[in-house]
Amino acid sequence: MILVPSFCMAISGQATDANLTGHVVDKKTNEHLGYVNIFLKGTQLASQTDITGHFFLKNLPLGKQVIEVSFVGYKTMQKEIYLLPGKTLELNFEIEQDVFELSSVLISTSRSQTIKLASPNLVSMLTSELFAQTNSTTLAQGLSFQPGLRVETNCQNCGYQQVRINGLDGTYSQLLIDGRSLMSSLTSVYGIEQIPSNMIDRVEVMRGGGTALAGANAIGGTVNVITKEPLRNSGEAAHTTTFIGGKSADMNTSFNLSLVSDDHKSGAYVFSSFRNRESYDADKDGYSEIGLLNGKTIGMRAYYRPSNQSKLSVEYHNMGEFRRGGDSLDLAPHNANLAEQLEHEINGGGVRYDLFSKDYKHKININLAGQHAKRKSYFGANQHAGGYGRTLDKVLSLGGQYIYNLDNLIFMPAEITAGVDYNYNYLHDEIKAYNKDLIQKIYVSTAYFQNEWKNDKFSMLLGARLDKHNLLSGAILSPRGNFRYTANENFIFRATYSQGFRAPQAYNEDLHISLAGGRPVLIELSPDLKAEKSQSVSLSVDMYRDFGQVKTNLLIEGFVTDIDNLFVLKEKGSDNFGNTIMERINASGAMVKGINFEARIVPIANLEFQAGMTIQRSKYNEAHQWSDNEDVPKENRLFRSPNHYAYLTSSYRPTKSLMLAVSGTYTGSMLVQHLEGVILQDIAVNTPSFFDLNLNLSYDIIISKSITTQLNTGIQNIFNAYQNDFDKGASRDANYIYGPSLPRSFNLGFKILL
Repeated sequence: MILVPSFCMAISGQATDANLTGHVVDKKTNEHLGYVNIFLKGTQLASQTDITGHFFLKNLPLGKQVIEVSFVGYKTMQKEIYLLPGKTLELNFEIEQDVFELSSVLISTSRSQTIKLASPNLVSMLTSELFAQTNSTTLAQGLSFQPGLRVETNCQNCGYQQVRINGLDGTYSQLLIDGRSLMSSLTSVYGIEQIPSNMIDRVEVMRGGGTALAGANAIGGTVNVITKEPLRNSGEAAHTTTFIGGKSADMNTSFNLSLVSDDHKSGAYVFSSFRNRESYDADKDGYSEIGLLNGKTIGMRAYYRPSNQSKLSVEYHNMGEFRRGGDSLDLAPHNANLAEQLEHEINGGGVRYDLFSKDYKHKININLAGQHAKRKSYFGANQHAGGYGRTLDKVLSLGGQYIYNLDNLIFMPAEITAGVDYNYNYLHDEIKAYNKDLIQKIYVSTAYFQNEWKNDKFSMLLGARLDKHNLLSGAILSPRGNFRYTANENFIFRATYSQGFRAPQAYNEDLHISLAGGRPVLIELSPDLKAEKSQSVSLSVDMYRDFGQVKTNLLIEGFVTDIDNLFVLKEKGSDNFGNTIMERINASGAMVKGINFEARIVPIANLEFQAGMTIQRSKYNEAHQWSDNEDVPKENRLFRSPNHYAYLTSSYRPTKSLMLAVSGTYTGSMLVQHLEGVILQDIAVNTPSFFDLNLNLSYDIIISKSITTQLNTGIQNIFNAYQNDFDKGASRDANYIYGPSLPRSFNLGFKILL
């Protein structure tokens, strides 16, 4: 335990000397379980077992209390105790495995705790264990292993990536950090690659519009990154080197430190991550397909509990990144034949205050968050001296929420949630030589309300959000509804309906300048651009069944999204500076519909298989003329939206120390734009399909009761399924890129846990 200064002890309340000690073991194997979460219900007090599975809590509130233990892969368990002053009570737990994590706690539905089994929304969860098993050092690398999700790279030069949900472009997905939206148009360009996995506790994914709390632009879905919270004294150091194509090194080093006071009233989690990636030239033409990258992330999350029913949380992060692609990477960018160079410096953070009654009937939270980002950039070809630019981006988010739990509302227990949010974003993006000077100010005021009737059998959530966007003349009402029916422990049915919109503003890809034919490709907004509106419906059935010792889960989810006034890009021609202009206009609309399948099989306790597949169709209501060359055929299909894609993960632990993990993704054929430059005229290309298979092994070495070392190695993209028709030279279309983000690569690493 760390020492706590006397002034901290003074403000934490009078010592009761009522203590609790015990251990947590696996009910079947009697193995002690480390890092299990221990909660005192009705308070903000929490801790974890140590590596040996033991815990100790001191100076607890007196009288009748409920202790709850939860752990990934195990059923949550509660026990009632009675605490007396000056007494130490022993309390031990034997918990059962829950391989499908049905008792896992989610917060994405209403920003309050809900177990997965009872959630009205279909929420998928990516744990920190999955990131480790798949050797995912960033958020982007781990997101592919969920049905309906696909992460793709969109530029050969800078390598920016986006996550697509249910067939829709990345701008239809909302990325949250601890339930708050800090990803602006600028920071979302490279955001999913800048979030290191060592700061992630888990990721909750809601496909579709979800609840009234999800943003109006969360048409495809919501990705909520839950960061790690300090629950015990611990530390971690890790390093992984991936050899891209067997030669270019991508080195990731991370450090974590968690400190918790003796009375668990305060704690801090400090994390850092450093990345250094060499460029990779796949076709040996002297131009990179994977750019050079140097990045760092440093941050902290801390809390203080003024009372047992209140909590003050503070978060801060600093992200710095340099990336460069093209040729002659050792020269200044204006001395190269082709160059994209970006330097980011991002500072952000937030404060949150939570207060709730001891009976959990009332809960209030107030939050304030902000982010400041600067970008220095160069986009140019043929040794253009004027391709330098600067971008300034500021984000402010303020919100408050009230939750009231009723024992009965008309016919069933209910939870009412109401809140308000205010979001401000200032953006100034300037490249003088290209006559680009974008100043955008966004103000969005939001009020939302929802009520969820729920019991073990049913839940029905009805809600709406009212958004006033300064670029729109009036407020827009977006209703949301969800229904759950649990027929029995083996069958859960869910239905969701939502509406949303996107305002006529600059989005992330508008701030990225691609290069084709040696000329910058700029995106402009049509003066007649209207708001885009959508409706989304999904139906799902979640089935669980045991065949002897074999446990199985099958999920089938159908979805339909109808979009009016769809935003599309149409080539407009060239401006007076020789830049290719793509104009964002409204098409008549589009429809995306499909089915997600996911299956999980656990034949024995230490072996698990999981796989998912999406079958979909994405089409414009009317054929879209995307090129300024009228000889280029119109297209009915949405670009970069394959009809089939899938993933798989499998883990096997033959011994307690050894873990073998297999993972992979399948991407079916899709339609990709290929602009003239190297080729004579624009063309829409039907890409081949790809299967990307990975293998990772890890071995734990226990040095002592408090120190564990892990060694890991693996191969990514074993079959080297990689694009083989990249454009070559300075006139290439940098956006003509598809398929797996890496060729066959090898990784080695280690981790030290304290």
